[in-house]
Parts: sequence; structure tokens; C-alpha cells
Amino acid sequence: MKKKMPFNPSLGLALLFVATIVLGTILLKLPFSTHRSISWLTAFFTATSSITSSGLAVIDLPKTFTPFGLTIIACLIQIGGIGVMTFAVVIYILIGKKLSIEQLMLIQEALNQNSLRGLLKLARRLFFFSIFFEGFFCILLCFRLIPRLGFGKGIINGVFLSISAFNNAGITLTSDNLMAYAGDPVINILISASFIIGGIGFVVISDIWDKKRWHEFILHTKLIIISTAVINIIAFVIILSLEYSNPKTLGPLTHGEKFLAGYFQAVTPRSAGFNTLNTGDLQPATLFFMMILMFIGAGSISTGGGIKLSTFASLLVMMVGYIRKKNEAVLLERTIHDNQIFKAMTLSLLSIVTIFIAVFALLISERQFSFLQIAFETVSAFGTVGLSTGITPQLSSFGQCVIALIMILGKLGPLTIVLSLTNREKSKIRYPDGKIFIG
Repeated sequence: MKKKMPFNPSLGLALLFVATIVLGTILLKLPFSTHRSISWLTAFFTATSSITSSGLAVIDLPKTFTPFGLTIIACLIQIGGIGVMTFAVVIYILIGKKLSIEQLMLIQEALNQNSLRGLLKLARRLFFFSIFFEGFFCILLCFRLIPRLGFGKGIINGVFLSISAFNNAGITLTSDNLMAYAGDPVINILISASFIIGGIGFVVISDIWDKKRWHEFILHTKLIIISTAVINIIAFVIILSLEYSNPKTLGPLTHGEKFLAGYFQAVTPRSAGFNTLNTGDLQPATLFFMMILMFIGAGSISTGGGIKLSTFASLLVMMVGYIRKKNEAVLLERTIHDNQIFKAMTLSLLSIVTIFIAVFALLISERQFSFLQIAFETVSAFGTVGLSTGITPQLSSFGQCVIALIMILGKLGPLTIVLSLTNREKSKIRYPDGKIFIG
């Protein structure tokens, strides 16, 4: 009797994600999706950028796509932000159909959970929180945009911006992103609040919703809240200092506008991708620092990308623990299990290798750009951020394919891709201990 192959949830999730990109590509290629004909590669790149919530674009989206095409883009952003499997769960619940064990395993993989317990509750909440916060910020944005743009255009922009912001997509219906609102405190605060909430993660939101008291929060919630606040403050101070006198960015602005634009530029690199300043005019040191922020990314099980804050914090804790000659990694008076540390190390190393390979490939094919421009574009794609120094439309077909692949890897995670291609059964073989010299 032929042995049945074990179900691989990582492979299933990757295939489902790719299938959604293919469907999005076909829809965006339809004649009534665009004002002018676009290539299959452009449609593929746009669909990939939308569903990965990256926001990189090889064409001017508002001028190229019709209202139908922009609606498709908004739907892809929504699906990508909260996950393909979450939508599937909601549909199954609505039609009263039970989920199979394979489908539950897919949900487990998509939500990065250790067990099947409570998956449906988390998926339902994830969908509810998305609709709630997007609706809330949409109403507030419409109140601000309608007087400026008119009733119809104000509502359309408010709806699109609320979806794009909460899902950390960074896509707008204007060609200059949010540069026209650099001095508008309401737009800056609403947009940043939306993508910060979307970026801290649904587990954190759910935990806060349930417990409401700091001492009752789980370790993950405390870690994400503290690290988000700390990294945003550090980023604000550094970027404001670097750009304060730059005549192309913060230099011409008033003191109040400098602080506002500096704050927005500090919080947006960790996955949002909106910009109120021209990214290409930033100082090289600022761009390099923003690459670090984009690589770190947002919280786990969120609409953001990157290696995630918890991964970065785990590595820092491990490093500090080793320097202090501790036998275990301790964070906020809790011990981090060795398996989590190994996972953080593996994910980070795979991410670095992925970025290095992509940068190397692009340096060969895109020789007209500097190393910093290519590195920035690659890290932005991997972190699903969408910030660019302006080189995206000028990439060759090969370069576009590389960036699109990096966006997919960044959204799914290199570890998910590797696990989808390998056998996940634990080996029972135990080898003798060996010693190597490190450092």
C-alpha cells in the first residue's frame, strides 16, 4: 500500500498565497482595470506589491488604474494584510462549513501559532479588529479630507487610505504619496496611529482587549508595547537630528513642521511605507538607518513585515545574556525557551542571506544605480515597507522580478519557504557532542 505523504502546512500556505497573486494579476490585466494597457509583468508586480502590503510601484497607480482596478488593489491589500486564510475562515464560518484538520493546520501556520487551540477565535477577532479600526479611522479621515477634496473624492480617499494605512501598505491615491500633507497634524497622526496599531499585531490587540491591565498582559504584549515605544523614540531623535538642516527635506519647514515630519518619517519605515518627505532626498546616513528599521519591522502576526520586533528583541536578549555569562535568555523576568532563540537566529540569518543574494543579483543587472539605492530598495521590499529612493519604475524586467520575489519572501518569511520544501519530522538520531572554536 502506498504511504500517504504528510500534509505540509508551510507549502500549502505558500501555494495559496501565490495563487492569490496570480488571480490578482489576471484581474489587474483586464481591459477595464486600467486606463491604458499594461504588461503582464507590471500587473504581476502591482498585484504582488499590493497583497504583500509593500507599496512599491513601477507605474503611477492612481493615473494608470480605473476605479475598478484601484478597488482590486484595495481588496488585495486587505487580503494580504490580515491573511488569505483569515478570509477563508470567515467565509467558512458564514456558510456554516466545518474546517478540516489540514485547513486548521494552514491557519495555524498563517497565524504563527504553536497549537490548534483557539485558532478560530483568533481568526474571527483578527477580522473583526481589522474592520473596526479601518472603519474608525476611515470616518475620522473623511471628516478631514472631505472639506479639502470634496465629498465624493474625500470619501474615496478616506476609505482607501484607511485600508492602506491599517494594513501597512503605504499606497495612496495621489502620485506624491502624503507629501502634500507634511504639515497637516491631523493626517499625520491619524495615518501613523492606524499603521502603528496594525503593526503591533493582532495577538497584542486581543490581549489588551481581554485584560486591559498591564500586569495581566502576556510577555509578548509587554515586549511589543515597550519595544515599539522605545524604537520609535530612538528613530525620531536620530532622523530629526540627521535631517534637521537638510535643505531638501526638513530644512525649509517651520520648527513645528520639522518635528511633525521627523516623527512621521521615523515611524513609517518599520513597515508602513508612507512618506511626507521625498525619500530620495534623505541623507545617506538616514537611508542606512531606515534600512535597519525596515529590516526589524513590526510585531508578529500583524499587518507589517520585517523579521519582527520580537525576533530582534530575542537576539538582543541572547547577546546580553551571553555577555553577562548567563545560561539562559531572560526577558522581563521570563525565560525565553531555547527553541525560540534558535528560531529567531535561523529566521534572521535566512533573511540576511536572502537580502544579500538579492542585492548581489541587482548590482549585476541594475548597474545604473548606486549600492545604497539598490540595498535600500531590496530591504524595503523584504520588509514589505514600500519606501523607495525613486528607482522602482526604472528597474529592468529582471530587477522587477527579483524585487517581486523578495516581497513574497518578506511577506511569507524565508523560514516558511524553507519549511515548505523540507521534511518537518524531527530526527531521532543523536550524534556525539563535538567542539568547534567560535570567534
